Amino acid sequence: MADINIDVRGETCPVPLVEMRKAHRKASPGDRIIIRGTHAASKKEIPMAAEALSVIVESIEENEDEWIIVIRK
Repeated sequence: MADINIDVRGETCPVPLVEMRKAHRKASPGDRIIIRGTHAASKKEIPMAAEALSVIVESIEENEDEWIIVIRK
């Protein structure tokens, strides 16, 4: 199992979602994809896309200006 880190801070839709999907295609079962971003709409869209891809959303953390979403393939 590996961690795949994606930093999309400062990017707006659809970039965070596209990057999450790219990482999902490359990931092996059990890998974690850690997405770090700042765009509010992406924070809602990524978990919905993860659910559509049948992956597990492990956590969603929010700091002052950014969020971190961890999903497992």
